[in-house]
Amino acid sequence: MKKSYLKTMALVACLLLGLSATAQVQGDLTGDGNVDIADVNAVINMMLGKTAQTAAGDVTGDNNVDIADVNAVINIMLGKTSQEVQTFTVNGVSFKMVAVEGGTFSMGATEEQGSDAYGDEKPVHQVTLSSYSIGQTEVTQELWQAVMGTNPSYFQASTAADYGTNLQRPVEQVSWNDCHTFITKLNELTGKTFRLPTEAEWEYAARGGNKSQGYKYAGSNNVGDVAWYIANIPSQTSGDSGYGTQTIATKAPNELGLYDMSGNVWEWCQDWYDYYSSDAQTNPTGPSIGATVMFRGGSWQHGFQSCRVSMRNHCGEMVTDNYIGFRLAL
Repeated sequence: MKKSYLKTMALVACLLLGLSATAQVQGDLTGDGNVDIADVNAVINMMLGKTAQTAAGDVTGDNNVDIADVNAVINIMLGKTSQEVQTFTVNGVSFKMVAVEGGTFSMGATEEQGSDAYGDEKPVHQVTLSSYSIGQTEVTQELWQAVMGTNPSYFQASTAADYGTNLQRPVEQVSWNDCHTFITKLNELTGKTFRLPTEAEWEYAARGGNKSQGYKYAGSNNVGDVAWYIANIPSQTSGDSGYGTQTIATKAPNELGLYDMSGNVWEWCQDWYDYYSSDAQTNPTGPSIGATVMFRGGSWQHGFQSCRVSMRNHCGEMVTDNYIGFRLAL
């Protein structure tokens, strides 16, 4: 009884202080600290309208409670995806950060990347990372607009009917410098220290961290299961509503429960570009300065080769395009 009382009082204190971040166990709808069949039933009841929908039931973060959320809870229950998710809310818009347990991995063109690998993905080298958190999804137009008050994206809603849907597409046409401006404002609003992921953190997370199954893409050896890329976007005609970026979290997640790390939009990383060294490294951050900065993951406008977890790309920090976005790290 005493523990329950203290827990309740702590929650009340957080609410009174107006904290904008709340920690929760993803998929634990019943609040018992476990993810089990009771939580699967809870999502199904929400989906069928038997109980009221809550934010916890929207496990995939697409603003709907549907069969995708049922599958997500089952995957968590079976240990296929991470349970450690923290939810943050800024000006009424929520986003989720997934805990990534630190570890050591082989970075670069490992065996499963095959003949598609480019020269700057080599040599493969050992990297050790401390624990961190990374965005469950790419930063959406909705979140960017909540922080910045504007939406720079090319693929915005063309009609009132698709306005809400398009806000769940990733923000794009944002430069590396723009991302840092956004992050500065986000940190002012939350009191946190969000940042861009390092290139090593990005690749480790894309590979599934310490849950990695050694896939070529982020969560599968079948690119179409996990990525929106040039061959599978709904429309190949510019101007059609299905053309371009797609709603976040509509493909399968990887082993950590991260969505769209392959495809949809390329994602800016913190590092300046440089060639790899064969030396083992711990928490690498790249050179202190350079001519271009890194982005990773492939996009809706590029082929399956670009969606590989070891694929590297780079350009100037002021470049913007409708196939480059980002996700947060913490």
